[in-house]
Amino acid sequence: MPKTKTRSARRLPRGAHGGIELLLIQSVEHLGKAGDVVEVKPGYAKNYLVPQGLATIATPHHKRMVEKHRAKLQAIESARQAGLRALADRVAQQSVTIEANANDEGHLYGSVGAAEIVAALKKNDITLGSDQIRLTGPLKELGLYTVKVHFSSEVEGDLKVWVVPTVGGEAKEGAS
Repeated sequence: MPKTKTRSARRLPRGAHGGIELLLIQSVEHLGKAGDVVEVKPGYAKNYLVPQGLATIATPHHKRMVEKHRAKLQAIESARQAGLRALADRVAQQSVTIEANANDEGHLYGSVGAAEIVAALKKNDITLGSDQIRLTGPLKELGLYTVKVHFSSEVEGDLKVWVVPTVGGEAKEGAS
C-alpha cells in the first residue's frame, strides 16, 4: 500500500491570483486597513501575518462578521478623525514663541528643532510627539515660520512658530 502524505496543518485558501487570502485584524502599512481582505504570498501569510496576530484566514464566516462590524468601525474611525481635525484647528489658532540665543545678524548659535516646538506646545496644553512636527530643516534664524503638523494620513495642520532672541542674552555673554 503506497504511503500517502498527510498534512496536519490545514491548507490556506487561495485567492484569484494564487496567493493566500487573509482578513486583516489590524492595519498593516502598505497592505491594508483592519477588516480588509487581502491576497499575499504564502510565506508572508504563514511566517508573519498570521503568527503575529495581524491577520486571520478569510473564511465566509469571518467576512460576514467583518461586514456587520464595518459600520461600527467606520463610526469609530470618523470620530477619531473628527477629534484630530478639531485638534488641528486648535493648533492652527496657536502661535508659539521660542527664545534662542542669536548673534546681531539674526543667526542662531544653535538651531530650533521639533523637540523645542513640542515643548513650547506643551506649555499651551497641547501634547504632540516630535515625529508629528514636519520641518524641512532645522530653524537657524530668527523670524516667523509656518510648520506642518502631521496628525494622521488624512489630517495635517499648520503652526506658526516665532523664533525670537533671548531677552538679555547679549548682556549675559558680555558679563562673563
